[in-house]
Amino acid sequence: MHPRILIVAACGMSIMPVAAQAQESAATDTKSFAVTGNVPALCSGGTLAGDEGTFDLGVLINTSTGLLRTDLSAPPQTLTGAFCSAQSTITVAATPLVAQNFTATPPTSFSRSVDYTATAAGWTPGAAVFNTAASANPAASQSRGTPFSGDIAVSVSDFATTGGNALRLVADDNYRGTVTVTLSAAN
Repeated sequence: MHPRILIVAACGMSIMPVAAQAQESAATDTKSFAVTGNVPALCSGGTLAGDEGTFDLGVLINTSTGLLRTDLSAPPQTLTGAFCSAQSTITVAATPLVAQNFTATPPTSFSRSVDYTATAAGWTPGAAVFNTAASANPAASQSRGTPFSGDIAVSVSDFATTGGNALRLVADDNYRGTVTVTLSAAN
């Protein structure tokens, strides 16, 4: 074979891969796709631990005097695993303990209602506090600026006979009040 033909043939072979690469890159097209999702603002009050949500105070009065006991107490209730995925507000509200069977107006020197303070602590630096005797409860709602998860301790305290502690409570085997704790995600 002639040496010039070999050189030309060798040159042609070295040019061929460059041409093939040029054809390959022109034949390739790349597309990108966005991957999206969202997380809505969500709050859960958690799970009630303990005595299934009852503050059992037992006998409300001193059986010697008929007056409201000054040592009333009940263990706190705990909401475990509460969370909000956004800024949130915790609010506590309560209704007085009211005789359920004795529904008439009580006679002079008697009452059929007991006021108290309900507290929800652990969600914000300051506890949410609601007093059933108060005309306004500005501390009943507390806000948190970040998502959070944790336990909320709910308690009742500071019991007082509605109308004054010199009043006796009417007999009734079912005095009932309610404490409500609400977690709300900020809009």
